[in-house]
Amino acid sequence: MIPQDTVREILDTARIEEVVGDFVTLKRRGGNFVACCPFHNEKTPSFYVSPSKGIYKCFGCGKAGSAVGFVMEYEHLGYAEALKYLARKYGIEVVEKEESAEEIAARQRNESLLLASEFAYKFFREALGSDEGRAIGYQYFRSRGLEDETIEKYGLGWAPRSRHAFTDAALKEGYKAEYLTETGLCAQWEDGSLHDRFYDRVMFPIHSVSGRVIAFGGRTLLSDKTVAKYVNSKESEIYVKSRSLYGIYFAKNEISRTDKCYLVEGYLDVLSMHQIGITNVVASSGTSLTIEQIRLIKKFTQNITIMYDGDAAGIHAALRGIGMVLAEGLNVKVVLLPDGDDPDSYSRKHSREEIESFIAAHEQDFISFKTDLLLQEAGNDPIKKANLINDIADTIAEIPDAVKRSVYVDMVAEKFRIEAEILFTRIRRVRDKSITDGRAQAERERSRSEHRTSDGAVTVAVTPSAVQNAMTTVENDAFMAPTEKELLTFILRDGTTPLEFESDSPFYSPDSSQTVAEFIDAALAGDGSTFSNTVYQDVYDAYFKLMDEGLKQVDIIRRLLDSPDRNVAYATGQLSEQQYQITVQNFKDSLTTNDSWLVKYVPRAILAYQEKRCQKQIRILRSKLSGASADEQTDILRMIGRLNSAIQKINENLGREKSKHR
Repeated sequence: MIPQDTVREILDTARIEEVVGDFVTLKRRGGNFVACCPFHNEKTPSFYVSPSKGIYKCFGCGKAGSAVGFVMEYEHLGYAEALKYLARKYGIEVVEKEESAEEIAARQRNESLLLASEFAYKFFREALGSDEGRAIGYQYFRSRGLEDETIEKYGLGWAPRSRHAFTDAALKEGYKAEYLTETGLCAQWEDGSLHDRFYDRVMFPIHSVSGRVIAFGGRTLLSDKTVAKYVNSKESEIYVKSRSLYGIYFAKNEISRTDKCYLVEGYLDVLSMHQIGITNVVASSGTSLTIEQIRLIKKFTQNITIMYDGDAAGIHAALRGIGMVLAEGLNVKVVLLPDGDDPDSYSRKHSREEIESFIAAHEQDFISFKTDLLLQEAGNDPIKKANLINDIADTIAEIPDAVKRSVYVDMVAEKFRIEAEILFTRIRRVRDKSITDGRAQAERERSRSEHRTSDGAVTVAVTPSAVQNAMTTVENDAFMAPTEKELLTFILRDGTTPLEFESDSPFYSPDSSQTVAEFIDAALAGDGSTFSNTVYQDVYDAYFKLMDEGLKQVDIIRRLLDSPDRNVAYATGQLSEQQYQITVQNFKDSLTTNDSWLVKYVPRAILAYQEKRCQKQIRILRSKLSGASADEQTDILRMIGRLNSAIQKINENLGREKSKHR
């Protein structure tokens, strides 16, 4: 662990223009620097570096941050690794805190496993150059259209026919048997002797995101059906199959640059597409797609295109993956290749331009894909058609972002010519059930752990009433986002600016004045509310923690941009530098000092936020009416009435006409 004093020295020493200038050609423009963004394709520079603020920001793709954030983003490093990179650049010695004996042992064991795996990588590569390897393994790779450069770059190899060749070589080099068996490179006979796990197979090394070799896939070239076609490394401390993607190390930069990832199924699918120049391609390594693999892709892009075979198995795999990708908040499209082709065979028949044209012409959003597929089964049967619509609505319900859900609902409503509210009703029911089931599961687990009796029986806890559930349901959605974003923008841009209210203002206090941040915090604390969007709340909490340390506004922003939580850093970069959006009338009214403008619009922003909270609570309560008992319905309607009264009062303060939200 890097001591905080060293972290602070690194962050204070690093100059943003020097760090970015190592990777991008910067041109001075006034007090800033400009360049074409390294994170997306553009011809007109929209990437700005501000030495005075110590930040970079692209007004094209929106990425922003500090020097450490740039290194993390560009080099795909973790926070600690990026700090060490900057320390090396500026000659700062990093003496990490002393590790415990257990930590040292774990780190050394992990490194020993990696070294054993990398020895195997070297062994299999060299074996490919032997007479046996060239006659069998090399000829196979060439027969699959792989060029020497590809074979070399991706470290393809050969496991000799002898069942002891690798074992003997590894033991001779001093590698311990426990590490050879733990990585799955060797197995033990009943008498305790070792033998090779991989033999008589072509070898595909699997790399981690950072480029270390962590596992292997071995393919037999025998036609014997009793021999497994593929043998893969067993899971270990350095390799968890569900968290690994074949090709990710070679694909990550292009995935980030193009903001898209193509997901295929096999090793050769990846290699063939990479070879023709489409390098933002990864594979799930012969396993069904997992949540962990999706989250790994999410580090580099929000956009996944599933590119599977056009046969029944490929279609089924694509359908299975869609819901998982959507549930993680990513955008998903599907492109199916002509039946009989997979990405490997298709890549060997066509040029890069032809493949890119095919994808552009046949790539479908998940709604079109599922609709076209399932309508073939439904035909003119109205019941099957209704089930199809419900199936698509249930898929939309997986999407965590409310704005995206709304857009897709409009698409489905227009496509099938039905009322959007019908879809929204089903989606709300599905999501409410998911929330209720999740709460019930959490409550069961809590009850088991806290109320287990001496004989092992479990005391069942009473579930909250429908009204209590309605008032405490909070999820990340777009309904509250605009007002939460507005308040957080005020804090990040003018948080330490004092609010000097006139003596006739209802907010005036003769005893003390508050800053913008303090005023907003007091208003939210008085209402007992927190932001429903967790990233905004994380930024909010981090800001006030730093403010309590007595830091100036500019230093608070820099610390937030340097945060190891990249969501916090990204949101700070977006909101602290974002040009504030106001209406034409507001603009006319704001042609005065910034302080006067804040005095007027910060209280209005708080009122707008409080109104949204009331509206959201009304929505939640209304959704609970149908499932509530008569007494609960009475309570719910009474609460809705009180909330409507609060909204009327807020509208009066905002100078709006009266309205009701029943």
